[in-house]
Amino acid sequence: MQIYNTLTRTKEEFEPIEDNHVRMYCCGPTVYNYAHIGNLRTYIFEDILRRALLFNGYKITHCMNITDVGHLESDADEGEDKMEKGAMREGLTVWELARKYESAWMEDMNRLNIERPEVICRATEHITSMINLVQKILDNGYGYIAPGAVYFDTTKFPKYADFAHLDLSGLQAGAGGRVQLLGEKKHPNDFALWFLNKPRHIMQWDSPWGPGYPGWHIECSAMSMQYLGDQFDIHCGGVDHIPVHHTNEIAQSEAASGKPFVKYWMHGEFLLVSKTDDDKKTDKNTQEEAAKMSKSSENFLTLQVLIDKGFDPLAYRYLCLQAHYRSELRFSWDTLQSAQNGLRRIYTLTADSDPLSDEESFKAARDEVLSALNDDLNTPQMVGLLNRHNSFKLWREFDPILGLNIEARSRRDDGELPVEVQALVDERNQARKSKNWALSDDIRNKLIDMGYEVGDSPTGTTVKKKLL
Repeated sequence: MQIYNTLTRTKEEFEPIEDNHVRMYCCGPTVYNYAHIGNLRTYIFEDILRRALLFNGYKITHCMNITDVGHLESDADEGEDKMEKGAMREGLTVWELARKYESAWMEDMNRLNIERPEVICRATEHITSMINLVQKILDNGYGYIAPGAVYFDTTKFPKYADFAHLDLSGLQAGAGGRVQLLGEKKHPNDFALWFLNKPRHIMQWDSPWGPGYPGWHIECSAMSMQYLGDQFDIHCGGVDHIPVHHTNEIAQSEAASGKPFVKYWMHGEFLLVSKTDDDKKTDKNTQEEAAKMSKSSENFLTLQVLIDKGFDPLAYRYLCLQAHYRSELRFSWDTLQSAQNGLRRIYTLTADSDPLSDEESFKAARDEVLSALNDDLNTPQMVGLLNRHNSFKLWREFDPILGLNIEARSRRDDGELPVEVQALVDERNQARKSKNWALSDDIRNKLIDMGYEVGDSPTGTTVKKKLL
């Protein structure tokens, strides 16, 4: 199995630290608002990775955090607190806000058929671990205490710029601008491990340095190391985490343990949406602008918006499978509709007329698709091969990775209806004969809620299981 490692900027053969056991950490949601579909694309990529590892026979311990502590709008140490801002917006306490959007995130995971990690850990329940890690960093000489925060001293960590290939030449002390704004820092790239002296901040805990709250980066290091150890195999997130969040995670974790932190780093690319109105026709020669989806912009789309427009969540999952996780994906309603149409076609396949009917041809096709999967999760090539072979058995074979619920959703043409459905059909036919239109409509709505398309014919009620 080959995966692209951000640490080395190369594709490498995957070899876990512990034979056959993969320990993986993924950055989870900050629960101050609904996840947007750009966030969800990253979770789908991580789910495909998890499923691919399991498919290849590995045991896995997968850990994901939930950021329910204060998190500043900037990835650095600046801006408003997202949790407090969200709580004020909705008239809730920060604790109520966190639980509301944690539940909404869990529901989105279920709708997209994303498997639950073995460990989901809330930041607010691991404050002691964070305090202990900060103290270890201080004890090892990598931090200092200032009036506003306990800071990590990036000059004590010579490899600080390596991971993100940062150019620090223009950010030396005395260079002006940023250093003047953050005057209590010794160096412009130093970052907060623990915030102090913020009396108006709602979420606070006691610490050896005074009341305060953790910096954003420390939570991921503390929780990943608690559940996965000082060294583990894979750390995932979005590409926007590379220059600040993951750079800081590496620095503080290795400063505390004295060991290399993570063996393989994997990052998913952005989902882009058009800045122009998708419903308006544009000149074919004009390239529409596209922008990264974010919660602060007007292009913020939730999964519920897609559902309200008549799209199945698994159609969005299928759309994401058609782009490599390391490539930007341009979202439009047209591409989503095409994905939904493609998924409907897959659900119509049956084993009765399968083109891969003999064992030899099936094995050759299976090896071909598996090779694509194990080439850095090349899902676009996988989907292309599966569509070319047009085999229900092959789609079903790889559905444990794709997560499209093909077995459950596929149409069965045996003509048999479940007993309870047939009973409702018979009852509706009788109601229509008696011209009891209200009862007929009630039964029709009940059948629709059960996932059936309902029609009328000269012989009575017709029902067909919805494909999506």
